[in-house]
Amino acid sequence: MDTIKLGLIDDHNLFREGIKSLLLKMSGISLVLEAVSGRDFLTKLSNIVPDVVLLDLEMEDINGVEVTQKIQELYPDLKIIILTMHKEERMISYLMELGANGYLLKDTNQQELEEAIRSTHQKGFYFNALVSEALLKGLKNKGAKPQIIGKNYQLTSRELEVLELITMEYTTTEIADKLFLSARTIEGHRKNLISKLGVKNTAGLIMKAVRDNIISI
Repeated sequence: MDTIKLGLIDDHNLFREGIKSLLLKMSGISLVLEAVSGRDFLTKLSNIVPDVVLLDLEMEDINGVEVTQKIQELYPDLKIIILTMHKEERMISYLMELGANGYLLKDTNQQELEEAIRSTHQKGFYFNALVSEALLKGLKNKGAKPQIIGKNYQLTSRELEVLELITMEYTTTEIADKLFLSARTIEGHRKNLISKLGVKNTAGLIMKAVRDNIISI
């Protein structure tokens, strides 16, 4: 199993030290980039790009929203887990739609932190109860109406099949095995789905699938 290369951005030294002590207890996860600000992180990315980054929202120079936007623009394959004290549902939905792959509160425990890192690296997303509730309440507030499956997005039957398995949290390898296809073919379908649905990543695919009732969950 490949080691997950992790980045950490937070301007509070004590909090960073606490996270680092937890990471030491997690096998196969290595902190390769530590930054004290958004600008510091973006500068250091020129030397090493991690697989997953834990990103604080409130920083003095460049806030987490701006950093998320920059990452999406310059390093779209870098997966982002927001780690913050903000639990407003509008903020959660906004960050996830902006391109974040997961959202955790800073009072999370070691078990959930590790699960979020591994899931985000392996599947491209981590949806906990916090994110799921924000998404479902957003759906309720918008009064989403059922649509004919795939009608507005011109999805093929195979793409719908892959999308359904993605929402069921299957990995690329698991989907490939289930459909008797290669992992490369599944990744091709994933990229096509991201393009057709106009989202930024796998987390966005799931949110779109639920919000627009593209598939039945």
